[in-house]
Amino acid sequence: MKKVISQDLSLYTTGRYPFVNKNSSKLKNQVVIGIGGNVGNTKTIFDKLFLHFSQNAHFQIQRTSPILQNPPFGFLEQNDFYNAIIVLKTNLDAHSCLKIFQRYEKRFKRKRSFKDAPRTLDIDIIFFNDQRINSENLIVPHPHYHERISVLLPLQFVLSV
Repeated sequence: MKKVISQDLSLYTTGRYPFVNKNSSKLKNQVVIGIGGNVGNTKTIFDKLFLHFSQNAHFQIQRTSPILQNPPFGFLEQNDFYNAIIVLKTNLDAHSCLKIFQRYEKRFKRKRSFKDAPRTLDIDIIFFNDQRINSENLIVPHPHYHERISVLLPLQFVLSV
């Protein structure tokens, strides 16, 4: 189902977006990720990613947001993006999660051609517990999340549960 928010923004609900897991988790860490894409059938890719997470013993999906369709930023000569937020529980540390997320991006044929380029799947760690991480390959909280409607709007749906 589609809900138009403004001329540039629409929210989509599907069978898995939004989703709320009613079961409690014994996994100790909470990781909030932003997912996005604008190449191929992004909603199908998001559904497949949901299935990968649900079949991976390292993760338990807690919540997902609706899918937001929004215009690109940075490089503007490309299709609109679809974005969503997924809240996961895990016993892995943030760097181990990042490695798995990068493997998922590769599995879904992510190409890193230039900054803000079109992509099949982008997975960003927005938050990892309340930790602040500043390493060579990972910064948490995500350094630009508070500037992006593609994160802020979907985030409202998972934080209000």
